This record gives sequence, structure tokens and C-alpha cells, in this order.
Amino acid sequence: MSDDIEGAAPGHVRIRLDLSYDGKDFSGWARQRTRRTVQGEIEDALRTVTRSSRTYELTVAGRTDAGVHARGQVAHVDLPEDVWAEHRERLLRRLAGRLSHDVRVWKVTEAPPGFNARFSAVWRRYAYRVTDHPGGVDPLLRGHVLWHDWPLDVAAMNAASAGLRGEHDFAAYCKRREGATTIRTLQRLEWERDAHGVITATVRADAFCHNMVRSLVGALLFVGDGHRPVEWPAKVLAAGVRDSAVHVVRPHGLTLEEVGYPADELLGERNRAARNKRTLGANLNGDADGDSGCC
Repeated sequence: MSDDIEGAAPGHVRIRLDLSYDGKDFSGWARQRTRRTVQGEIEDALRTVTRSSRTYELTVAGRTDAGVHARGQVAHVDLPEDVWAEHRERLLRRLAGRLSHDVRVWKVTEAPPGFNARFSAVWRRYAYRVTDHPGGVDPLLRGHVLWHDWPLDVAAMNAASAGLRGEHDFAAYCKRREGATTIRTLQRLEWERDAHGVITATVRADAFCHNMVRSLVGALLFVGDGHRPVEWPAKVLAAGVRDSAVHVVRPHGLTLEEVGYPADELLGERNRAARNKRTLGANLNGDADGDSGCC
């Protein structure tokens, strides 16, 4: 369907979907012909419950990789006005009856003017969870927490994180895509250990590039366990090239927690600005490459 700045095509209504999923058995968000994906699952369910002969394509705030979870994912879909009018009151319950138990749609609402799940977003917040408990991971959390077999110094990881925050070219922490910018504004990166020994990294940025969160986490774990000094992650960032010592940690510890949007009256403005390709120190709101193939 139309992904234009003005919203849905004539005769259609743009619908916002708030959803969550356990990524364990999905090959990521994006539809693939021979693999099970979140997009494919929801689009197939929508087609079935609306008794449509065609598939209505979803646009998502942040495409997640295979094995990555989401608690606060947002997508939109443009439905014909007559389809929306017929099904709007029962759509949520019917999707619940059709979808597999590892993916849930929590809200289905008519989007305000100018809304685009991807381009209207002003930030995405992820959490990465890890434990250094010598006994391993709580079996009830094993699908969402990484076990790191070395004691971790949270204070050192927080000190190293400070050198990564702000607007930078994150090429050293991203898997490059042809023609795509790797300039991002990392708004928040901090670590906290809870009473059960689970250490959570909270990572928030205007957008992310491919493997960015898991690469940052991998570098900071090396600081936490004493294999690298506190200054090392910032030096890698400044070098601007991938460092073989930076490991992309496993996906199951990562969860997309929340997507932030501006006030309704600013959605269209953000939608337009986010399509500008970024350069350092300019087009600060630009994000032409969105959050595609993320994390």
C-alpha cells in the first residue's frame, strides 16, 4: 500500500497496530517466501479474518532480526474503507483467535493524519538482558537473557557507554548496507543490575542500523569483564571501521521495548524530515534509512 507522506491512498484508512512477539521461532520481522516471519504471520491473519483476496502490507517502526523479541512494536496498515468499516469492532478479537501464541496484537486504532509507523517515530528503545551468575540463566528466563561466563563490572560498562552517546557515525558498530547512512543519535545507553542479578542495558536512539545494538553490547561486555579498557569502545567508534574484536552478541537477549512518536500535530512534519539522508551536524532529524534490518 501507499507509504507516502500524506498517509493512506484515497479510499483507504491507515490503521495503527501495537503488538508484541517472542522472536525465538521467527526469522525476523520482514516477510520471506520460505521462512516464518512476524510480518508474514500478521499479514496472513489479517487477510484471513477480513476474508480478503489480497494481502495488505504492513509498515513497521523497527524491523527486528531473527530471534529478537518485541514488547512495544508498532506497525501500520492501509485498509479499504469498506473493509475497516465492516471489521473494526471485531478485528482485535479475531486476530487473537487466528494468530499463533508467540505474537499478539494489543491495539488496533485509526491513525491520526500524517502518521507513519516508521518515519513518524522519533526514537526506539531496546533492552538487552544478560547475567553473569556463575550458575547460568534462570531456566524460566533462558529465552530472553544471555549468560556471560565472566563477572561483569556494571560501573565500568556505564563509564564506557558515556563515550558512545550522542550523534556519531556508527559505521564501526553497524553492518553496512549499500547507500545507507550509519549516522545515528544515541540518546541513552546505560546498564543496571537488578536484585536477581540480571543486568539490563537500556538503549535508545532516533534509529538504529543493522546489528548496532548487539555490536554495542558486545563491545561493552568486553569492558565489563576486563578484557578491554573503558576507553576502547569509543576508540573503535572513532576509527569508523568494523573491528574484528567487536562481537555481535546473540539475538535472544534483545527486546524492542517501546517506540516514541511526537504529538499528533507534529506527525506529518516528522514523517517528512525523517526521509532526508543524514550527515553529521546537519539534518538532525533525518533518517532516510529508517530502522531497517535492525539490531
